[in-house]
Amino acid sequence: MAKLFTSEAVTEGHPDKICDQISDAVLDDVLAHDKFGRVACETVCTTGMVFVFGEITTTHYVDVQKIVRDTVTNIGYTRGKYGFDAENLAVLTAIDPQSPDIALGVDDDKHEQGAGDQGMMFGYATDETPEFMPTAYVLAQKLAYRLTEVRKNKTIPYLRPDGKTQVTVEYDDDNKVVRVDTILISSQHNPDVDMDQLAKDLKEEVVLKVIPNKLIDSKTKFLFNPTGRFVIGGPAADSGLTGRKIIVDTYGGSACHGGGAFSGKDPSKVDRSASYMARYIAKNLVASKIAKRLEVELSYAIGLAEPTSIAVNTFNTSKYSEEEIVNIIKKVFPLTPKGIIEHLNLMRPIYKKTSCYGHFGRDDVDFTWEKLDKVTEIEALMR
Repeated sequence: MAKLFTSEAVTEGHPDKICDQISDAVLDDVLAHDKFGRVACETVCTTGMVFVFGEITTTHYVDVQKIVRDTVTNIGYTRGKYGFDAENLAVLTAIDPQSPDIALGVDDDKHEQGAGDQGMMFGYATDETPEFMPTAYVLAQKLAYRLTEVRKNKTIPYLRPDGKTQVTVEYDDDNKVVRVDTILISSQHNPDVDMDQLAKDLKEEVVLKVIPNKLIDSKTKFLFNPTGRFVIGGPAADSGLTGRKIIVDTYGGSACHGGGAFSGKDPSKVDRSASYMARYIAKNLVASKIAKRLEVELSYAIGLAEPTSIAVNTFNTSKYSEEEIVNIIKKVFPLTPKGIIEHLNLMRPIYKKTSCYGHFGRDDVDFTWEKLDKVTEIEALMR
């Protein structure tokens, strides 16, 4: 029996993504000048206003006003008629130092660096795409990226920054993707655009440039701005908040999520660094053919270095037991916060570009958690 599965993505002009980008831009600014800085930065945006708040401990002066305005300008909100204009925003801040109680477990020189909080983190990989990511997720993110690209390069000059995409794929009984069932794109636009023209342009310049022809058939449904007009968008239409798109950021609903967001958090927060390590583990294990699909769960206690648990789910696609795979993980991968940070080289200003179009499955040299450099070592242990 065929099975349908759907994932969504959003453009960088979506209100929640504006906030993710600002929070990660603040983090990058701190790490560029103080790699030992501690950052837990949140952002809220609404019509005409951005509010940046949280906990930051650093020797560097952070010019939040400039970071906010530069980020909003780069996204494309540069005109008052958008209801959100970089030059005329009210930028409010409420930033305190990190709690000294948290610092006790993270910065104590007498003990190995502990986790900055408790919690569980998940990583996932599947062999169904070259990116080792779910098909629906990969296609939705590529559509969102292309939607921004054609706006910025003026291929479709009447588009505005806000937008969302969604892709439904069909799997056969062997869990193979056989076709795309539905493609949905909602894009903000100028008020004088004809909806038929919008649909034509989005199909020709976005969908057909991204979705492989072999996955589209006569039954594939195309939905473009299904409610009609989408003129008022961005923070003028909907408030935004850091960390409200965690499924868009990770695996599109194909895997579990521990609940902690990534953006605005420095790597001492295992919400971020351990999630990156879990993805690194899962991807290298799947690339080693230990399983066709694999999910890794790591859990931590605040102030303690070693994970409190490691769990594996192979979805019945492996001949190896969970115990065998966990033993391989322990032998091959560093799992303490310090080990993760050093191995993946995370104390760098690389995070703003992670805040849009997904943290995983992207070909970027700075995304060290996407490397497949443990495959040989894993294969040797499997012999």
